[in-house]
Amino acid sequence: MKKILETIRAFFSAFGTKLKRAKRKPVPAAEEPATQPRNPTAPAAQPQKSKKMDIFSVVSWAATLLLAAGMLGGAMYYKSAQSAAAAPAAAPTTSPAKQTQTTAALPQLGAPVAATGNGVVSIGRKLQLKTNIPQRERYEAITYRVTRGDAMLSIAEKFNLKSETLLYVNAQLEDNPHNLKPGMELTIPPVDGLYYTWKEGDTFESVAEKFDTTADAIINFPGNRIDLTNPKVEPGETVMIPGGSRALQDWLIPTSGGSSSGGGGNACGGGPVASGFGWPANSHNISGNGYGPGHLALDIQANEGEPVYAAGSGMVTMAQGGWNYGYGNVIQIDHGNGYVTVYAHLSVINVSVCTPVGQGAVIGAAGNTGNSFGAHLHFEVRLNGTNVNPYTVVQ
Repeated sequence: MKKILETIRAFFSAFGTKLKRAKRKPVPAAEEPATQPRNPTAPAAQPQKSKKMDIFSVVSWAATLLLAAGMLGGAMYYKSAQSAAAAPAAAPTTSPAKQTQTTAALPQLGAPVAATGNGVVSIGRKLQLKTNIPQRERYEAITYRVTRGDAMLSIAEKFNLKSETLLYVNAQLEDNPHNLKPGMELTIPPVDGLYYTWKEGDTFESVAEKFDTTADAIINFPGNRIDLTNPKVEPGETVMIPGGSRALQDWLIPTSGGSSSGGGGNACGGGPVASGFGWPANSHNISGNGYGPGHLALDIQANEGEPVYAAGSGMVTMAQGGWNYGYGNVIQIDHGNGYVTVYAHLSVINVSVCTPVGQGAVIGAAGNTGNSFGAHLHFEVRLNGTNVNPYTVVQ
């Protein structure tokens, strides 16, 4: 900018000097007309050529001046615009009431904001680290290979199903969740229920009644591909019975010695009577299978060798090693008040038959014997010979 000003100043100085020289330059006598007398008082006449050159010079210099002035003005405007953009905007002062309204109008943290640019409004959405890909409904069964560490309950939760559904549709389990083994391939249905092969004479109503569901549930399930205008199923076809259920075989060891409401009712002739029940292991976590159809017990997390405690005072009526219907090494305690507790898959048995025990006594150690898939404690509670949910009894 300084150089431009110096250039303009030098231009005006040179222009003024040139004008002064042009005024002072005398006209040669030879160029004066011979017929006109010389008037000594009259100013000397300038030649026509010199006059034209001066006009051209003035016009050209004027154009140059205008161009320089335009460039100078543009540079100053650009500089002022840059300064205005860099300067922070002053925060407006408002009254407390207006300030409250303004704060309420601002977008809140986590709220979607609609951004604008070039006159186009974008779709507002919350910022998220991962894109949520919606899962499509599944109408066909899939196959799942059991790996080490799997359990019936964890597999069912993985596919949002009930554990008994896996027992319904996988005949190789024989209604026993302890038959689950690594490498076994399970059929995973799309919804809770079971599969049924249609027979001659079956109707939607009769099949629905047999499996405790509704005819509409069978007809409207998309995976069955039933023509809703003319619903029918040919004999031999397999259909999904959504929400259906059937009786499961309960795999229980027989009660040894029975149970009584007082002393003298078992094979050992009585014993302590429990007044309450406690938890039989250090961990309160369920490792694989909870209480439900086909598994009328709790599989409590316990590493091999960890202590197992008597849930209540009573008399030991079974302390037996071996297979024992898949229970492995097992202990049974009669608590003298109608309740019997069973502890299975043990690695060590510390008591013998007809031994009285108190609540919390160490009776053995957790293990992986019998039909077991990983070390844990299989714990049952029976009332008058019928299994009940341990959670309703044990604290």
